[in-house]
Amino acid sequence: MTLLATAITLLVLNRLIKPIATASKALDDYRISRKVSVLPTIYTDEAGMLLCNIQESINEAENFINEKQDLIYMLSHDLKNFAGNPQGLAKLIISENPSESVKNLAQLICESTDLQFRYIENFIKLLKEQDEIVKVNHEVKKVLFSNIIPFINEQVEQRLFDKNIKLDLAVECPEANLKIDEGLLVQVLVNLISNAVKFSYFDSEIKVRIFSQNSKLILTVQDKGIGFDKNQIEELFKKFTKMSRLGTASESSTGIGLYLCKKIIEKNNGRLTASSEGKNKGAEFRIEFDS
Repeated sequence: MTLLATAITLLVLNRLIKPIATASKALDDYRISRKVSVLPTIYTDEAGMLLCNIQESINEAENFINEKQDLIYMLSHDLKNFAGNPQGLAKLIISENPSESVKNLAQLICESTDLQFRYIENFIKLLKEQDEIVKVNHEVKKVLFSNIIPFINEQVEQRLFDKNIKLDLAVECPEANLKIDEGLLVQVLVNLISNAVKFSYFDSEIKVRIFSQNSKLILTVQDKGIGFDKNQIEELFKKFTKMSRLGTASESSTGIGLYLCKKIIEKNNGRLTASSEGKNKGAEFRIEFDS
């Protein structure tokens, strides 16, 4: 009788726990990778009501996110049109050979609208890349660094040339098993190298090193540029940070590059940190993945 009672109890507990476990997994899938699950509707008790409510909440959250993004894309498109109108008029004024003072004012309008275009484009890029981050596939795959180095060189070549900066790229670990997609890893490294170029002086050097240490894969990007104070490290990785600064050649910034890099690395079970010895002592950005 005791065994029968125990078996019945376990059966009842299993019937109670199963829908809760299913609901918990659906919430985790949506929270981690924004995967919309279809929960079963066969339960008619309190557990069934819980599943229905969770399904409705997930669907509503997904619809809200999609509608918000559609609205932002539409507004961004309209803003580009609004910025384009004064730029078109300014270029028309310049084409009419006006006085030097009027021409200078028209050129300032063109430069201002160009900056607005960059902000809008980077804003749209931020939204799209955040979508890529949450939808990333977390399966472990082999990354061959010899495959991604040419893509990195191609995307940073012109920036390096413009400031006559040498890129010293040392690959001491030929491959690694990682959860991050090769394309996203390239994007992060290009962002970090471009950031290093921006804050490096002309005729200097940037060192990139890929190596393994204590069962970790480590990637570092080190420059000899303007650096930063230690108390500014947390501010570096904030979205639209107030710490956005002009580069050594007056390059502007939208303050979203490092924020995205950190989000991408953390979503793929890695860590991105920054360090500097202070003003004009360079900086190092370090990525670590557990092997």
